[in-house]
Amino acid sequence: MVKIAVMGHGVVGSGVVEVLMKNHNGIERRAKEGIDVKYILDLRDFPDLPYADKFVKDINVILEDPEVEVVVECMGGVNPAFDFCMSSLKAGKSVVTSNKELVAKRGQELLEVAKQNNLNFLFEASVGGGIPIIRPLTQCMAANEITSVAGILNGTTNFILTKMITENMSFDDALRLAQNLGYAEKNPSADVDGDDACRKICILASLVTGKHVYPDKVYMEGIRNITLEDVAYADKFNAVVKLIGMFKVQEDGRIQISVAPRMVSKSDPLAGVNDVFNAICVVGDATDEVMFYGKGAGKLPTASAVVADVIDCVKHRAARKYVYWEPAVDNMIADYHDEVCSMYLRLCGKSTDELMVIANELCRECVYTDGVNPDEIAIITDIGTYAEQEATAKKFLERGVNVISAMRTLTL
Repeated sequence: MVKIAVMGHGVVGSGVVEVLMKNHNGIERRAKEGIDVKYILDLRDFPDLPYADKFVKDINVILEDPEVEVVVECMGGVNPAFDFCMSSLKAGKSVVTSNKELVAKRGQELLEVAKQNNLNFLFEASVGGGIPIIRPLTQCMAANEITSVAGILNGTTNFILTKMITENMSFDDALRLAQNLGYAEKNPSADVDGDDACRKICILASLVTGKHVYPDKVYMEGIRNITLEDVAYADKFNAVVKLIGMFKVQEDGRIQISVAPRMVSKSDPLAGVNDVFNAICVVGDATDEVMFYGKGAGKLPTASAVVADVIDCVKHRAARKYVYWEPAVDNMIADYHDEVCSMYLRLCGKSTDELMVIANELCRECVYTDGVNPDEIAIITDIGTYAEQEATAKKFLERGVNVISAMRTLTL
């Protein structure tokens, strides 16, 4: 019987305990050994739970107990989660976490100590909740050179954009609904400003490149400025608006990486991913495009991924699973101005005839549509670097044209 400890008894932590107890027989069969939760670390008391006797308030109880072989971190945030995880590894205990912020910001340090101590530090649930993605990248697609990853990595923003697209709901109203349904926090900044998706794409980029990619090095935009007019123009271009986290490996080995709203062609598989669902498209040189789809959050989906990592830790006690990346290196991330893309521009300030004439003069090739509002047009520019797209937008301003909004496109 393997003894484990769970740190944090919130949504995910309580889900982990629930899954371990509910699916005890199947888990034991797959792990080839029983798994028992010996301790649950939480500052709160839960006297009415049938396992109330397992709760402790001092991390040292867990660290000093040689019976505990695996520690599951479900507290969230970096502090004190990092210190607790590091102390657990140094005490000879493998660590499993669902904490995307921890892995994105301090993952390399924890992976290094795990390696030095022949232990596991596993984090399948940190990216896609219940969607398998870490294992496929590191095992099933190990023979591939991964050239790009792009995905809808945040269910809250996808829910909001879906409501804007399908029900003509304003951003503010859709956000309020998401909060009422429990999809968005009272302070929704981590979701709607892109931080959550940024942490997830950094973890995937770190796995693919083998070098730590820090969130503060990534170009990031959220969805607060997306309007119903933008959504309507996207439809006119046979597209939808999605918040996309993506990276591409360049020929020189550097990566283009960003989180930003993009117009996505309706022919793209990501365009049909709605509500709180997530999807991640991985392109390998041998497999071509592979898509992973499912609920990216939630109590039991996330707990399922956490428990799968616990099973792996139990099965690999004698031989560490090789999940690892090295420290960051300088100049690995290419300037976001060098990304090659086309742009959606919403224009006004002249008559529509004048706007079309100016657009055709300033863009070698562009696709345009009539306005959702009078005296407006929208265009999709020809492909160029982002720096060139910014220069084009500046030229419109110099010609007396107002650029109301701008957005990158994906596969248009």
